[in-house]
Amino acid sequence: MESTQLNWIANFIWGIADDVLRDVYVRGKYRDVILPMTVIRRLDAVLEPTKEIVLERKKFLDEAGIVNQQQQLCQASGQAFYNNSPFLLRDLKSRAKQQQLKADFEAYLDGFSENVQEILEKFKFRDQIKTLVDADALGFLIEKFLDNNINLSPNAVLDQEGKERVPALDNHAMGTVFEELIRRFNEENNEEAGEHFTPRDVVKLMANLIFFPIADKIESGTYLLYDGACGTGGMLTLAEETLVNLAKQKGKEVSVHLYGQEINPETWAISKADILLKGEGEEANNVKFGSTLSNDAFPSLEFDFMLSNPPYGKSWKTDQERMGGKGEMSDHRFVIEYAGDPEYKMIPRSSDAQLLFLVNKLSKMKHNTKLGSRIAEVHNGSSLFTGDAGQGESNIRRWIIENDWLEAIIALPENTFYNTGIATYIWVLTNRKSENKKGKIQLIDASKWYVPLRKNLGKKNCELSSDHIKQICDLMINFEETEQSKIFPNKEFGYWKITVERPLRLRIELTENNLKKFRQACIKAKEEPLATLIEKIAPKLGSEPIMNFNYFMDIVNKAAQENKVNLPSKRIKLLQNELALIDENAEKVIKKIHKAGKIEADELRGLYEVEINGKKSIVEYEPDTSLRDSEQVPLPEEGGVEAFFKREVLPYVSDAWIDYSKIQIGYELSFTRYFYKPLPLRTLEEIETDIFNIEKETDGLLEEIVGAK
Repeated sequence: MESTQLNWIANFIWGIADDVLRDVYVRGKYRDVILPMTVIRRLDAVLEPTKEIVLERKKFLDEAGIVNQQQQLCQASGQAFYNNSPFLLRDLKSRAKQQQLKADFEAYLDGFSENVQEILEKFKFRDQIKTLVDADALGFLIEKFLDNNINLSPNAVLDQEGKERVPALDNHAMGTVFEELIRRFNEENNEEAGEHFTPRDVVKLMANLIFFPIADKIESGTYLLYDGACGTGGMLTLAEETLVNLAKQKGKEVSVHLYGQEINPETWAISKADILLKGEGEEANNVKFGSTLSNDAFPSLEFDFMLSNPPYGKSWKTDQERMGGKGEMSDHRFVIEYAGDPEYKMIPRSSDAQLLFLVNKLSKMKHNTKLGSRIAEVHNGSSLFTGDAGQGESNIRRWIIENDWLEAIIALPENTFYNTGIATYIWVLTNRKSENKKGKIQLIDASKWYVPLRKNLGKKNCELSSDHIKQICDLMINFEETEQSKIFPNKEFGYWKITVERPLRLRIELTENNLKKFRQACIKAKEEPLATLIEKIAPKLGSEPIMNFNYFMDIVNKAAQENKVNLPSKRIKLLQNELALIDENAEKVIKKIHKAGKIEADELRGLYEVEINGKKSIVEYEPDTSLRDSEQVPLPEEGGVEAFFKREVLPYVSDAWIDYSKIQIGYELSFTRYFYKPLPLRTLEEIETDIFNIEKETDGLLEEIVGAK
């Protein structure tokens, strides 16, 4: 069916809301009636041709005393669902009395099979009936959905001569109408950016990206498709259609089973209804309701192909709390043993869960099949670079890239989605890279490949044409470098994060004022004996600045022994923080002394050979936290961390060293770095010409302001 016809149907249904519900509901509540009624009318239209057969079978089963009737009633209806009430919707529109209509309509709803009852329950549609009846609007609503000008049936409406008067509406077209209605309601209610539907052009691209590169390897057999954020199910159904058609072209026969999970009751209901309408009752049972993150519906299943457009920029704090909180999470999908860490955490910040959906998919890959698994998932830009080394987002990227699962990332045009204009990207992953792709990642910049829409759909003002989709797929299949396609080794995106330390340098001034302040600090910390000790040695040291804190501590330690005062690390820290002052001209503060020979000097690691009391020793200096810095060293750096440090750090701060215990590996991807094209600077002549032209336009005003030369 043409898009104009689908748009007309969506407009008609949208108009029902204004015609019937305007004085009954506020606009934000229209969807609570219109969406379930659209589903009900579609189910009703599908069941209409076999209604009498179902009622006859129902009567026979009742008379035979058969209790379990579901299977036989489904056979009678020819669908994976049925309605055994005596009514069709068209039987109800003639009911004049509202209370009789209410009773009959409720009986009609009760006649649906159990799988449809679940759908109605998630819509909470029965809660609306009293309001509609009290407003005398239920009959009018039913009449509108039965209008002769609109056909929600999979069968065409014929005229008296048997010619098509109104075309049929197949399942794919019905799904498109659903999505358009929900898009409009979301826009009407100002839904946030993460709650949007994936446009068909993007879904088509995603399906092609996971199937086309391995088209020649598809064999006859059974394949499992999965979407952990399936929404209305459009992505799964289009992917199934793509795989089946591709297999036919290759002379193969495939059986495809769909699995999905959705947390939004309304969209889950539509998804389940869509699959039921295909006559696939068992498949509909594979669309589960609930949170993929905290209540995974398929913990033991593995899938051949997976694709999703998960919510991004949306809090998952509730899920996190259900899973034990960030510190206590132990879900084997997100906390694993990796890189020598028995609890390698892939837990992003609680404000954005999009990467968790990707990790969930990767945990469901098939590792013992020829094709393995292929994944396509939509993300915004934050998945590329958010999170420092060692943090959840970076740990996820590291795990993915070091396992060589990331095949490509495609940058889409802005304003591609209905409810957000931000930059979006498709990640393509597989655990069966072809030989020429192993150890490499392809970045494709398709941000300028689009055709404008004649009319904006929400924020969507452009789409990918079939040619654009083919261009992108060809670039990935051919694995070639062009102006829009760049190929890099995996290590290109990794780095070591090193912590650069510099020594603490302290001076001491035992002036009367400083001693007074120190005593107050000791009283507050309940360490008065320390203040008394310092006041006792102060006259001997005088009030002149002491530029060597180590010398000062030698005297303090001797005095402490003589006066039987303990000096635990807490008291030493109190001295450093409350009595000493940082001074870049003072001596370095020694943290620890090692005997020479027991440990080797290594200045890069902060181990220095010095002479103390005429003996060679190896010392570690106390780091100055105010001078602490960090550097990112690219993994491809020749000579590694040491070469970078000697070249980029030591020439500028010769007393610096690396804290090797804090080195972490991180990964981030940047399209801007590889595809940014700076605009050429204007010449001085061009700027001068513009200035003179402006001066002429202002008729000498500029000359009056700055003064004539």
